[in-house]
Amino acid sequence: MPLIDLPSTRAEAWRWADLGALSAAAALAPIARAGHEPHFLDLPGARLLFVNGVLDEAHSVLDQVSLGHLRGGEHALGGRATGIGWSLRLDADAAADPVQVVHIATGGENHLPAEIVLADNAVAQVVETFVGAGWSNRVTRIELGSAARLGRAVRLIQEGGFTSLRDEAQLGTGASLVSTFLGAGTAGTRIDGAVVVGESGYAEVGGALLTAGEQRQECAVRVRHAEPNGQSHQLWRAVAADTSVASLAAAVEVARHAQKTDGEQSLRGLLLQRTATVNLKPELEIFADDVKCAHGATVGELDGRALFYMQSRGIPRPRAQALLTRAFVADALDRIGNEGVRDAFAADADAWLERTL
Repeated sequence: MPLIDLPSTRAEAWRWADLGALSAAAALAPIARAGHEPHFLDLPGARLLFVNGVLDEAHSVLDQVSLGHLRGGEHALGGRATGIGWSLRLDADAAADPVQVVHIATGGENHLPAEIVLADNAVAQVVETFVGAGWSNRVTRIELGSAARLGRAVRLIQEGGFTSLRDEAQLGTGASLVSTFLGAGTAGTRIDGAVVVGESGYAEVGGALLTAGEQRQECAVRVRHAEPNGQSHQLWRAVAADTSVASLAAAVEVARHAQKTDGEQSLRGLLLQRTATVNLKPELEIFADDVKCAHGATVGELDGRALFYMQSRGIPRPRAQALLTRAFVADALDRIGNEGVRDAFAADADAWLERTL
């Protein structure tokens, strides 16, 4: 793909983007297909397996999910994902078993759109997993009616290449969206989100990016409060080892009439070596005067005193480092409501720590 077709890093929203890695991922030679069964969790409900963006019908169970032509939108990367994608639509007061989607990349580039539309008071949970190698590009449109609730968990454990995600969510009155992301693979990653919160709505977007080697991962999420009495929480954790780079950009925008908004951001980075880099950019854009908004951003290293204490009690240094690092990312992963899904994410984080420390 010509670099001229990609966004420019001169634009503020793309300043930390690793567009070179994205182009290299798109040019990766074909690789052997990875197995899929270990990546489906033991949950009821729909199971969708996509290989290079195409549904593998033999290993999929659609249940309440349908396929159809979807538009990718206007986003620089998400707009490329126009075509046949998956759709979850629930009527008012309906509830669905968890929907699992596994994406396998086997080299080159693949694009896939999706939509999640929940009518008033509907409830759903979606778990997505990315594996393989190549450029996996996704766009997901989310529309939640009044008091609808969606829990979304995304595991980014792709072994090579690049994964780019674009989420565009619109929350109705009293609707709730909780999205948790974990970047624990070795591929490059960009998580890009735009969430609009309606009156008395609740949005929670966050997760953990774990980077090592020369890897680069980033998130760029903007939450806009368009109506009064909304709440939002963005809690992100980044751990960087070796010469890797993790970048977190989180913004909250409060419209002029969106009084009584409560918006909170917590961005924290942990450097396992001083050769690594963590970039943090919290941003508040407030046009209303009766709001409660706060943000915090810190980057540091493991507590030397805690390490010394644990070693003095017979815990080897690598194990002590792993325990402290695991505790650092725990609050981001503990937000996942389903215990089985939460345990799977914790296992991914532990596997990353085992091979890194």
